Amino acid sequence: MSSAITLAITGASGAQYALRLLEQLLASGRAVNLLVSKPGQIVLNMESGLTLSGQPGKMQRQLVEHFSVDNPGQLSVFGQDQWTAPVASGTGISRSMVVCPCTTGTLAGIATGQSRNLIERAADVSIKEHKQLILVVRETPLSAIHLENMLKLARLGVTIMPANPGFYFGVTSVNDLVDFMVARVLDHLDIPHQLTPTWGVERIDKADD
Repeated sequence: MSSAITLAITGASGAQYALRLLEQLLASGRAVNLLVSKPGQIVLNMESGLTLSGQPGKMQRQLVEHFSVDNPGQLSVFGQDQWTAPVASGTGISRSMVVCPCTTGTLAGIATGQSRNLIERAADVSIKEHKQLILVVRETPLSAIHLENMLKLARLGVTIMPANPGFYFGVTSVNDLVDFMVARVLDHLDIPHQLTPTWGVERIDKADD
């Protein structure tokens, strides 16, 4: 199994981004360390109808069943106060971490090194260990405080990827917009996918015909 990726889901709008990304990561064969905040659970239920247990073990079983995961060990769910989780330490941190969606509160906590919960701690460890960290920051508008926090983290090497999908692949549905954002995250993780075309390839092929 390929190296693990940590996915954190916080309470911003964008549950479909998170679920589609988790689905794609599991389908790619990656091991996933999943962290879901309590507000994240609430938004998942509001926006997708998926009700998850607050107990990590039960949530793990629910998601394994929901995504029909063949190897249950591929997904590991950790609680927000589970400080013994591998992602809480530089010796166990994943090569890559994605916070999707990322609230501006979580953004601020990461930017200031708060480490108030396992999500912020894992992100803090990712930065200090010079690992890949991608933040899919929530929708518009963004205040000067939010922008300053994003700039601070970008200067530290964090990839800031606001949830602003593009329309240039012929979008016809909300699912297309979701796939656009998830595809951009997968591109940065170097995970192959078929969610969106590769820019220029289709045009070049047509020009050659």
